[in-house]
Amino acid sequence: MAVRNGSRLSWRQEKAIAALLSQSTVEAAASAAGVGTRTLERWLAEDEDFRAEFRRARWGLVDETVTHLHRAAHEAVQALRHNLAAESEAVQARAARSILELGFRAAELVDLEARVAALEEGGDETWYR
Repeated sequence: MAVRNGSRLSWRQEKAIAALLSQSTVEAAASAAGVGTRTLERWLAEDEDFRAEFRRARWGLVDETVTHLHRAAHEAVQALRHNLAAESEAVQARAARSILELGFRAAELVDLEARVAALEEGGDETWYR
């Protein structure tokens, strides 16, 4: 097996990873990649390099998705803020409730992240003082 671009995977395995990311089942991915379902299942179960590369590719896709969500978040907040002035009191109330709920959840996540960072840096829990 040739090592290309720092990868220990064959071109068939690289194609299979792309198919796994775009197809809804292992069977469909195997078909799209031109490999047998049992071969793809074996790579997923037994080939550490294949699994590691698949994890990297999948997390790359997740990271890209999160980036898109972050970009759209500003527009979503603007839409909620716009709805605060809607004629319908029900729409105003839903927008206000959404803003408050999401704001509190975001604050909790920031707080949790700070706590985890403090613990990882040596257990100093005085981050909040």
